[in-house]
Amino acid sequence: MNVVSEKKQEYLRKPEWLKIKLNTNENYTGLKKMMKEKQLHTVCEEAKCPNIHECWAVRRTATFMILGAICTRACRFCAVKTGLPTELDWQEPERVADSVFAMNLKHVVITAVARDDLKDGGAAVFAETVRAIRRKNPFTSIEVLPSDMGGVEENLRLLMDAKPDILNHNIETVERLTPRVRARAKYHRSLEFLRRAKEMQPNIPTKSSIMVGLGETKEEIIATMDDLRANNVDIMTIGQYLQPTVKHLKVQKYYHPDEFKELKEIALSKGFSHCEAGPLVRSSYHADEQVNEAKKNQQMAEHAKEA
Repeated sequence: MNVVSEKKQEYLRKPEWLKIKLNTNENYTGLKKMMKEKQLHTVCEEAKCPNIHECWAVRRTATFMILGAICTRACRFCAVKTGLPTELDWQEPERVADSVFAMNLKHVVITAVARDDLKDGGAAVFAETVRAIRRKNPFTSIEVLPSDMGGVEENLRLLMDAKPDILNHNIETVERLTPRVRARAKYHRSLEFLRRAKEMQPNIPTKSSIMVGLGETKEEIIATMDDLRANNVDIMTIGQYLQPTVKHLKVQKYYHPDEFKELKEIALSKGFSHCEAGPLVRSSYHADEQVNEAKKNQQMAEHAKEA
């Protein structure tokens, strides 16, 4: 067990299974150039995702981050800049839709910084981005990954009325660690957000993610799975927390791939339709496969009812 007390710990050395080979081929550099030209942000870059080269260069998928690059919250695990945003660009949805078309994406994830400065939490721009993508890319499936938007039901309804293919909202960590890890977010508010989304659009799969390695116990991870299932969450992802800078929370433990395999098996036994679990798994990792799996399970359930 690689748990080390904070007093003695400076940094845990990354194990071999967390070392990745970068692939900066023409696909990757071309996409990076296009993002800059269109003044678009991606969480792939802002959050220093370890899978950026695989997704951009190989799978041709990306997670767009709308509503600017400055977040109103200061979560202690996240590398995105914190401050008072000034950007609200109503042309952004069309630019995102154009980029999805140019990249020929089969699945796109739309996320955003938390915009607690906006009355609707950014819901209107989220919804218009979904509609713009659908107008120009009718065969592209769309996943949205918003903040809790202040827990205001009207904000969530505005987004869900746009009918994304998947609603993703991350619980991030176990209940005990939430106040320390997530700024201004509340564990049970996130659960309520996920439950309401399913109530508003029962046919839209819901999804959530947690990071491990922050000091949680196995029992707490399992309890989080139970809480998510109790609120009708369909898909779960579990990944290793990686400290982005020296100012962020330190890693308490690096989980072995075999431990992730066990957590995945437990999640599936709880009734999740799909679970991605692994050291480099992030919320949008292999998201295209997850939406296909969710649709297949939904079709099977509908056929079973008709039989």
